[in-house]
Amino acid sequence: MSTPRAGTAPAWSNWGRSAMAQPAERVSPTTTDQVVAIVRRAAEQRRRVKAVGAGHSFTGIAVATDILIEPDGLAGVLAVDGNLVTLGAGTRLWQLPDLLAPLGLAMQNLGDIDRQTIAGAISTGTHGTGARFGGVSTQVRGLVLVTGDGTVLRVSASENADLLPAVALGLGALGVITEVTIECVPAFVLGAIERPEPFDAVVDAFEHRAASVDHFEFLWFPHTRTVLTKNNTRLPADSPRAPLGPVRRWFDDRVMSNRVFGLTCVVGAVAPRLVPGINRLATRLTGNREFTDVSTSVFTTQRSVRFRELEYSIPLEQVPDALRALRSLIDSRGWRISFPVEVRAAAPDDLWLSTATGRASGYIAVHRYFREEPTEYFRAADALFREFEGRPHWGKIHFQDAESLSMVYPRFGEFVQLRDRLDPERLFANEYLDTVLGR
Repeated sequence: MSTPRAGTAPAWSNWGRSAMAQPAERVSPTTTDQVVAIVRRAAEQRRRVKAVGAGHSFTGIAVATDILIEPDGLAGVLAVDGNLVTLGAGTRLWQLPDLLAPLGLAMQNLGDIDRQTIAGAISTGTHGTGARFGGVSTQVRGLVLVTGDGTVLRVSASENADLLPAVALGLGALGVITEVTIECVPAFVLGAIERPEPFDAVVDAFEHRAASVDHFEFLWFPHTRTVLTKNNTRLPADSPRAPLGPVRRWFDDRVMSNRVFGLTCVVGAVAPRLVPGINRLATRLTGNREFTDVSTSVFTTQRSVRFRELEYSIPLEQVPDALRALRSLIDSRGWRISFPVEVRAAAPDDLWLSTATGRASGYIAVHRYFREEPTEYFRAADALFREFEGRPHWGKIHFQDAESLSMVYPRFGEFVQLRDRLDPERLFANEYLDTVLGR
């Protein structure tokens, strides 16, 4: 593979400002045939090519130093077959409510950020919470992929079905996705109860709490003894709704969760000694409300305060011990952490590189404000979670490599073999993929 040429296209950076690149060329295809032509040209010229979504990964998984494919022209609903909806790869998650509502459908589960493209979300293992529900990739029933020699590979229940568990979460290492078929569910609403509760009581009962409602998660602000729990119950679409009023939603989500929180992050970065007091105040002023609304309005929230994140999946039953170990670590190091720790759950699945493959999983995510240096905290958390059989989220910062990852993914070797078959010349590789999959 030739050395990437000096970039002449506009520079690129991800949302968290933790990865940047200077591509040589940016292209914006609108059809699968155009993607085929781009890939074949890259192969002939021995160049690398990378499709880049919304940039909401914190790792370098989307870094493109040569040809950067912008997928915005590959968007929208392409076909509907009952509850199977085929979307262009560049469709943003925030567009889905308007696209699916006329069909009476919804995504079964979503994460709390909806800025990603559908292809980017499945390629990095984006997930929400719910002990009986998997991540976005588990909803994939087919896709169209352009492989390293420009071949169009169609994967569905009737074509190459054996490859679906690999390509539904492929890290962008197997080709350029142009279409994704999702199995949707009838539209539904969520009843939401959010409230502060004692740290020890919630952590001790985490498995029970995760199983007791459809979607359970909580936030813990370090230096406090309180967590903010979120309990969401699925209800039929025609259930009575009691959404947050526009003023309350504006105050809670725009003012408190973004503007005020952003200000406290700035203050905490300048004067770390104030962080414990700020965090205690935050747990008293937020997270106490009940409402019922359409699923997407409950699942997703607006995030305007930039941050960086490390997240690990560990066996569900080990979450309490891991959280207490994290709390002890923070206390012993004397760190002042303004961003909350987020704790969620997911059902086991059979996807080859899913963080939940083969086991019920709990997720612990740690964050730092983007203007603070995260490395010491993140490296220590990374080492800690690895002691609990941890698997890092592919789109979040971590410090593992192919050797260590091959020990926690039973089908890692099979995925690498498939990569060798679909992209033997490593057209779709970059530094991150070389690290986590090998060259």
